[in-house]
Amino acid sequence: MNREEANKEVVKRMQESEVYLAGAGIAKDTLPGFSGKMILHAGPPISWDRMCGPMRGAIIGAIQYEGWAATEEEAEKMAASGEITYDPNHHHNAVGPMAGIISPSMPVFIMENRKFGNFSYTNMNEGLGKCLRFGANSEAVISRLHWMRDVLYPVMRDAIKLSGGIDWKTMVVQSIQSGDDCHNRNRNCTALFAKHISQFVVLCDYPKQDLSDVLKFIDNTEHFTINITMAMCKATTDAASGIEGSTILTAMCRNGTDFGIRVSGTGNEWFVAPANTPVGLFFPGFTQEDANPDIGDSTITETIGIGGFAMAAAPAIVKFVGGTVKDSVNFTLEMYEITETENENFKIPTLDFRGSPTGIDLVKVLETGITPRINTGMAHKKPGIGQVGAGLVQAPMDCFIKAAEFMQNNAK
Repeated sequence: MNREEANKEVVKRMQESEVYLAGAGIAKDTLPGFSGKMILHAGPPISWDRMCGPMRGAIIGAIQYEGWAATEEEAEKMAASGEITYDPNHHHNAVGPMAGIISPSMPVFIMENRKFGNFSYTNMNEGLGKCLRFGANSEAVISRLHWMRDVLYPVMRDAIKLSGGIDWKTMVVQSIQSGDDCHNRNRNCTALFAKHISQFVVLCDYPKQDLSDVLKFIDNTEHFTINITMAMCKATTDAASGIEGSTILTAMCRNGTDFGIRVSGTGNEWFVAPANTPVGLFFPGFTQEDANPDIGDSTITETIGIGGFAMAAAPAIVKFVGGTVKDSVNFTLEMYEITETENENFKIPTLDFRGSPTGIDLVKVLETGITPRINTGMAHKKPGIGQVGAGLVQAPMDCFIKAAEFMQNNAK
């Protein structure tokens, strides 16, 4: 099929996908291709010697969490030894925010695309501030991860099973119409999830205190659902990948050093350029000088038309990432210039229920000179510190140039 037909097929699949939160499992037993001392990370492929501070800090923490090393020094030595296999989450049908670390015994959510029959996976959200995904690895961070594995995970696994699966696209549709962008503002989505899952949590056969602690944790973790939404987006774009001739993106991600994209017509090929550094608002005591370059798989949300592409739906987000309400509307309006369609599912009330801009077109990016706008959390550039704020950033143009050159050189 020609480019126009191919692109229409990609966005058709994106909009027709029906993704459910279907279960939970342990990474080594659940993710395809997971084996041995493997640690998955956000972004395109990268080796230890090129990893940024927060990515290194998170890996050091994961090694201690797994019990492979007793101290931070021992963990760092192991991380650099070649004993650990590093691989992108995307290579295992998974995604994770910020550093995105998934190690063998970490619990993961399982998403099922019931329209197209494919699955995706993601880790569970720790909250904000000093978290592994932001590169923090203190004893408190590791202890919380152990609690998530030992208490949160079994309750979530059993509650989701009792639910029969949760229609996550419907959850996102409702949340966007209630003031979320479902990337950096997830207040409504998490509240909806807590409301729905609680009826099944109370039926789980665990101590009452554990059930109470789980519900309290979700209630106190406003970003709890971002991981699940990201995995919904991953299951959606995977179903739209590999359409010959299409110039629509099926992934955007970053590892804190590089920004990578995938295009439907080129399948699993990566096109990579240096990651830009976000600009935004900082926690007390931190400044722009502390911010690491862009990091995380969470740009999969913008890839299907939410997140930064739906900022007009979430005017309150400017209090978290910076800018003005007018800016948030303008960011969304600008993204219509580089996308294939207006989403029939994700409607933006402040734009008179116009569908969000969906299907980033490589050709339109090059023709207009406009690159995708992203809102994101910011990690400290040094390992072990954690989150320092949140802000705005744009994808680097070089990724798109490389992708276009590849498609041109490999055209049949």
